[in-house]
Amino acid sequence: MAQYELLEKFESIKHRYAEVEQQITDPAVMADMKRYVKLNQEYKNLQKLVGKFQEYKNLVDNIETGKEMLAEETDEEMRAMAREEIEASEDLLPKVEREVKFLLVPADPEDGKNAILEIRAGTGGDEASIFAGDLFRMYSKYCEKKGWRLEVTNANEGTAGGYKEIVAKVTGEGVYGILKYESGVHRVQRVPQTETQGRVHTSAATVAVLPEAEEFDVELKESDIRKDTYCSSGPGGQSVNTTYSAIRLTHMPTGIVVTCQDEKSQLKNLAKAMTELRTRIYNMEYQKYIDEISSKRKTMVSTGDRSAKIRTYNWPQGRVTDHRINLTLYNLQAIIGGEIDEIIEKLMIEENAEKLKEAAI
Repeated sequence: MAQYELLEKFESIKHRYAEVEQQITDPAVMADMKRYVKLNQEYKNLQKLVGKFQEYKNLVDNIETGKEMLAEETDEEMRAMAREEIEASEDLLPKVEREVKFLLVPADPEDGKNAILEIRAGTGGDEASIFAGDLFRMYSKYCEKKGWRLEVTNANEGTAGGYKEIVAKVTGEGVYGILKYESGVHRVQRVPQTETQGRVHTSAATVAVLPEAEEFDVELKESDIRKDTYCSSGPGGQSVNTTYSAIRLTHMPTGIVVTCQDEKSQLKNLAKAMTELRTRIYNMEYQKYIDEISSKRKTMVSTGDRSAKIRTYNWPQGRVTDHRINLTLYNLQAIIGGEIDEIIEKLMIEENAEKLKEAAI
């Protein structure tokens, strides 16, 4: 079995799995929340890896057993069964081997986090705001399909519809690891609702996806934060413009400002604003990592690179093109309706291939 090099890694993986399993039940570890959460995530990742490794080992064992049977068995019916077992296992082996290799590549530790989703209208005036609204509905429907919870924390509506800016928190399993591929400039080419001459117009909106910071990721001092309250603005509701429920937080050391006016309760708005503030401070450091990997991987765009056009939605041709992997699909209405799985899956495959190349596994 020397030819199956991956098996050499199995023993060390199993050893680490048993070690982490023991550590997460240790009261001293459980008392250190930051360490406990980190180990718990490692345990989940190792659990997947050990399961996939066992599947790989079973296939290798089946092949070896089948070959031994062919060498020793004289009964033709048994030999035929052995050949079938070898053939079936050899057919499955390359796929399972690829899956093991992908799991061996260290995952971004932020992938399992919730996310803050920001959409801002770019060039194109009113049409850009309308397009930002289309993108928000696309992500809303996608989140609904995935069983994720989407909560708007701040929105600034466009004069002709859509949004000049909208910020939302997305909660669910592995949210950031999936939505992170959406960061970048999205372009739309279509006849605007505001255009009377029927001319195709190009406008844009910027999407940024940030991993949500946990409470223990960032320590916020109350003395560093200035809190302002003001009347909410927006459509409808008796509380709008009558109660000081909206919150603006300014983090003095960094100059970061966040606002939240989605809830009628000032306390709820404050809690959401604190979460967003913590995330933005955390992401100042995390962006250095994104900037570094974005120079190596075409699937990722630096959050600081606002000019990186990642995708074009062409209405006249019913076409969506992702420029990072030269993928073109002719099902625009389905995609804008939230069916973005195929695009994200292909970006994940491309990134996994790039990771494998980097890791030389």
